[in-house]
Amino acid sequence: MLPHAAAALVVVLLLLVIVRLPWAGDLGMHAATVQRLRHSLLHPGNPLVDADTPSPYYSPWMLVLGVIAKVTGLSVFVVLRIAALAGLALLVTGVWRYVRTLSPHRAAPALALLSLVFLWGPLLFNWSGFLGLNSLALTVSYPSVFALGLTFRFWAWLTRATREEATWGRWLGLGVLWALILLCHQFTGVVASLGALATVIAARPARPVLPRLAASSALGMLLLWLWPYYDFFSLFSAGADLEAIHRPLYEHLAARFGLVLLGVAALVLRVRRDRWDPLALFFVLGALVFAAGGLTGHYSWGRALPAALIPAQLAAALEAVAPGRRAVRAGWACVLGAALAVGAWTQAGTLGYVTGKSALPSVVAAKYHTPWVGYHWITPWVKYGDVVMARRSPARQIPAYGPYTVAPGYPDVFLRDAARREAAVERYFAAGTSASDRAGILREYDVKWVVGPEGMTGRGLRKVTVGPEGQVLYRVVR
Repeated sequence: MLPHAAAALVVVLLLLVIVRLPWAGDLGMHAATVQRLRHSLLHPGNPLVDADTPSPYYSPWMLVLGVIAKVTGLSVFVVLRIAALAGLALLVTGVWRYVRTLSPHRAAPALALLSLVFLWGPLLFNWSGFLGLNSLALTVSYPSVFALGLTFRFWAWLTRATREEATWGRWLGLGVLWALILLCHQFTGVVASLGALATVIAARPARPVLPRLAASSALGMLLLWLWPYYDFFSLFSAGADLEAIHRPLYEHLAARFGLVLLGVAALVLRVRRDRWDPLALFFVLGALVFAAGGLTGHYSWGRALPAALIPAQLAAALEAVAPGRRAVRAGWACVLGAALAVGAWTQAGTLGYVTGKSALPSVVAAKYHTPWVGYHWITPWVKYGDVVMARRSPARQIPAYGPYTVAPGYPDVFLRDAARREAAVERYFAAGTSASDRAGILREYDVKWVVGPEGMTGRGLRKVTVGPEGQVLYRVVR
């Protein structure tokens, strides 16, 4: 069948992408996290800077990857490829299992997978935790993909538990799984929670089920409280930096997500058939949280948007195989196919992560976004644990190889002096800063290396090598 063949091609494409593992976004943070865990499983410290702080990146999944790296001696990037394979397998099988609880039709899971990756909009959008094909290609090794795979399984098991005489053990297992998702990727955990709430409301469970549901929730909360690597509940007091980073989630909504309106129409049809439809309830909850974030300035709440997108995308796919007149289904399938084709064309540049840009036709190459080059070129000189002075963009990549940077390349809710560190970096690279002030900054943070532009020799620095785009590695001379 055509949907199965198309879904299989998507999976094969992502498997080939894993071989290349294109670098962009948060990959450096996750690589740095594995680096710290492979050196110290119990006290890894801050992943990015030389400081003894907890980090929400030290999740159960990253701990497993750290153990793999430590025991096998594999490089961090090989371990991340293993993570990508596990995450992709969980995601594909999880979607299949959840969709099976919504429709018995053979083509439903394949259509659902295609809708999840292609039913977006004419403007390319990439973000961790969002399931567009291009976004998946860049984030497939991230904990968010692993957590999404667990989430679809969680919804499937919860749906069955609300329909059957589920045992206490199954309900407690659901509580453990809920906590695991939240610890592995907090934003995906919010999406998982909203989907679970919609499932329970739609099922309207009998009174005997309620104590088991309460026990499941209580066990999950207990595990969140007991996790030793960071205080989960302190994340609710995250600072303004987190809100500023997520503000773009509220921009260009029609261009990024316009095709999802087809799914909204499908949800209306589902509600007309069943006012307690779980996908419709799920969509409403996700849309409310997303809208509340935009209205109140809590832009990080925008990460709940998949809780509105996923049910709409699934509804669009399921409507093509819903019971009813054949002519209506055929018409819907044609409209869905056209929407999927538009979404696929928008994301056609993803092919370049497998073939390289030069192998693409010019019209497709124009849609290709070049991944980051990386900083492997500094590793012959810069060793694990050395501190490097670098601006934000290099600081998002350098810790992936083992060194630290003066300031973190990402917001860090547990690093109390993050603003002071960022100010020190800005002051160091500012044109008017005196030589003595620069030397004082280097001493304060025990900096051994500087990555910067040409022309910095003579400031207590010795040029060592030149990297891509004219970047220079300098050794600090004391």
